[in-house]
Amino acid sequence: MGRFQTTTAPAVTLPKPKPAVAQTPATEKEHERILASYGGAYDDPRLEQLVTKTVERLVAASDRPDQGYKVTILNSGAVNAFALPNGQLYVTRGLLALASDTSELSSVLSHEMAHVLSKHAAMREDQARQAAIVTRVVTDMSNDPELTALALAKTKLTMASFSRNQEFEADGIGVGISARAHFDPYGAARFLSAMERNAELKAGKNALDPRAQDFTSSHPATPERVQNAQTIARQYAAPEGAERDRESYLGAIDNIVYGEDPSEGFVRGRRFLHPKLGFTFQAPDNFTLDNTAQAVIGVREGGSQAMRFDVVRVPAEQTLGDYLNSGWMEGVDKSSTEDITINGFPAAAVTAKGEQWQFKVYALRFGSDVYRFIFASRQKTTESERNTRETVNSFRRLTLEEIQAARPLRIKVITVQPGDTVESLAHRMAGVDHPAERFRVLNGLDAHAQVKVRDRVKIVVD
Repeated sequence: MGRFQTTTAPAVTLPKPKPAVAQTPATEKEHERILASYGGAYDDPRLEQLVTKTVERLVAASDRPDQGYKVTILNSGAVNAFALPNGQLYVTRGLLALASDTSELSSVLSHEMAHVLSKHAAMREDQARQAAIVTRVVTDMSNDPELTALALAKTKLTMASFSRNQEFEADGIGVGISARAHFDPYGAARFLSAMERNAELKAGKNALDPRAQDFTSSHPATPERVQNAQTIARQYAAPEGAERDRESYLGAIDNIVYGEDPSEGFVRGRRFLHPKLGFTFQAPDNFTLDNTAQAVIGVREGGSQAMRFDVVRVPAEQTLGDYLNSGWMEGVDKSSTEDITINGFPAAAVTAKGEQWQFKVYALRFGSDVYRFIFASRQKTTESERNTRETVNSFRRLTLEEIQAARPLRIKVITVQPGDTVESLAHRMAGVDHPAERFRVLNGLDAHAQVKVRDRVKIVVD
């Protein structure tokens, strides 16, 4: 699947002469890991130019103009930004789509620069290294079925969180850098509010994906932080009149991909589609699907059932039944092994038992790849067996029409016309839940604000 291909990043770099970013084998390895987890780099020259120019202004206004930075835009719909200790900065296209002007973007970049300048990123790297060891032990799929069940529910790649004090310190330094670079210092408070509202809209979903892990996971966007950012901003400028640079920002993000990139496979409702690899399947009722960096994870409301779908390496000469019994999972009942056909594709199935979970596992050969469905349920019931069967039987090849129709959602910037309302504009949005609320969040409008004629606004289209 696309997630197993390493993407080389067309990273945004500052023009010469510029301070170099010191590379070590550790930072290079971390860079590759971040690219692999966040869908690679997002290639868009207009956006890269916007980000580069913003960083240049911030560096010139900072206390350490000798510190080098290198920015990579990540091809992920999550709202996230982070920094490595050496000055490598990462910002997702999801964050760029949520921000409404360059001053909001500058607040995020200057905040991350502040973590580098204050050596917070280096402290966090030590924490993350320790956390990674624990995570590796817990999510190892190869032995214990109890841990397999845990891994089903927690396929997470987390960045260790900053402390509350570190966040407040980075907010203070960041707002100061933005203000000295002549950006509107209130951009930080506006963007923190937008993130908080965006996180609330997303709260209904299971946050099972590293790529769904957003800025609020590692940088909690509390009302306290919003208040603090406003207080700091007041030291630099009055609330109105500072430079937001909204027009050129909207021009740069017009047509940016929004949400998941279909080339990596994507979820629409309960369906998972992978146009590049040419297949689809559908999860049962009451399941929430998440396309994570390692697998497609499904969890039933209440958590009594879960499923994992991924790709595995199986030699062509090994039978699927032999693979299922080859010892990668304990508790397998070898006598339950059966060879079956699913919509014309050769497959095999087996059951396994842990202390708290019952497992049904399928391996299915599709072209030269073998895909694995792992279903876990706390109790074997008629419903759990039916869910398992229906999901596996829904696996099929995509038609040419379906492949051609699988286009990504995009942000389109439009001008408000006479008669347009928040509701009528939200009605034009495609492929998103809660369109009216999402329209408001995307455009920085509070619950009662109305659009004005000739305003430029963002909508999501397919």
